[in-house]
Amino acid sequence: MFGRAPKKSDNTRYYEILGVSKDASQDDLKKAYRKAAIKNHPDKGGDPEKFKELAQAYEVLSDPEKREIYDQYGEDALKEGMGGGGGMHDPFDIFQSFFGGGSPFGGGSSRGRRQRRGDDVVHPLKVSLEDLYNGTSKKLSLSRNVLCSKCNGKGSKSGASSRCAGCQGSGFKVQIRQLGPGMIQQMQHPCNECKGSGETISDKDRCPQCKGDKVVPEKKVLEVVVEKGMQNGQKITFPGEADEAPDTATGDIIFVLQQKEHPKFKRKGDDLFYEHTLILTESLCGFQFVLTHLDNRQLLIKSNPGEVVKPDSFKAINDEGMPMYQRPFMKGKLYIHFSVEFPDSLSPEQCKTLEAVLPLKPVSQYTDMELDECEETMPYDVNIEEEMRRRQQQHQEAYDEDDDVPGGGQRVQCAQQ
Repeated sequence: MFGRAPKKSDNTRYYEILGVSKDASQDDLKKAYRKAAIKNHPDKGGDPEKFKELAQAYEVLSDPEKREIYDQYGEDALKEGMGGGGGMHDPFDIFQSFFGGGSPFGGGSSRGRRQRRGDDVVHPLKVSLEDLYNGTSKKLSLSRNVLCSKCNGKGSKSGASSRCAGCQGSGFKVQIRQLGPGMIQQMQHPCNECKGSGETISDKDRCPQCKGDKVVPEKKVLEVVVEKGMQNGQKITFPGEADEAPDTATGDIIFVLQQKEHPKFKRKGDDLFYEHTLILTESLCGFQFVLTHLDNRQLLIKSNPGEVVKPDSFKAINDEGMPMYQRPFMKGKLYIHFSVEFPDSLSPEQCKTLEAVLPLKPVSQYTDMELDECEETMPYDVNIEEEMRRRQQQHQEAYDEDDDVPGGGQRVQCAQQ
């Protein structure tokens, strides 16, 4: 006898927390709670308050008596004791019991022994520098294993299974090999009779949908959103979307961004570097060119009147670099690196014309007679990097030859007495 029934109050909040309709079945409630609880578990960085609300909603709606009271009178009726006790259980205990006595992240207090967690699935995702600059969305079709809906991941029609006789329920076998007198090698491998599950199911009782495997393959399309300013190597995670397995916390699907090389731009953090070559005339007399940016905008780049641009010099443009991650309206700088292309040779007439307009050459400090007494040399063009590499190799070869001398290359002479 409960006495006078309390006034009717909100009776939809628990359904909204789990994201199900009011006529949801017990299977629908289980699936909704399982997915949301794994995603919001504090051990995975989830919101503790959200995790607590999910457990509270599932505890009420999974109990037929409490659900009936909640549907009629709302949450206040449960608090006043109509559900056989108003106190709610520890959310970690509910999570643990839901997974068959063992939470995927530990015991009921979230500090106990951690249960096995499914492997994460990592996929590389190639993106262009334009994708990272403008942001993009890519839809990818993936195949994964999910718990069989017909047997709820039990593998059998009855939901029963027996302990594997081959491994005594441990899921693995130990093989011992004799290596020699008094020497043995012990190796552990998954049991081939139960495929590492520790359980066996009779042929007659096998689930017709999963054939006793407990999981079935499923195709799923994930939309991967690449935000503006993301970096090469950055990870985009889909929690709990990897392969499902009984009594196992589902791992994550992780996409790792791999930026493809760009023919014109190089990225360093939030800054962009652009290579541009000038001919000698442009370097001395001014230049103007159009730069096509990563979002196809056309930028006019030109020198100041009378400015001489030297080889290996840089110019910078503010707010034309990469968008900053999660602050896309702020951008780094765009650096333009100039190289100057010189002509291979000049005719005598061209030399005279240039000498007339360019600064005068320095006057020689030596007389013709003194110059005649100098030794004339024949300089030639050389690739200095290749030259240094060759010299280093010769030095290493000479050093190796010294090591081949008998006695470790030591040459010791006896002093005369």
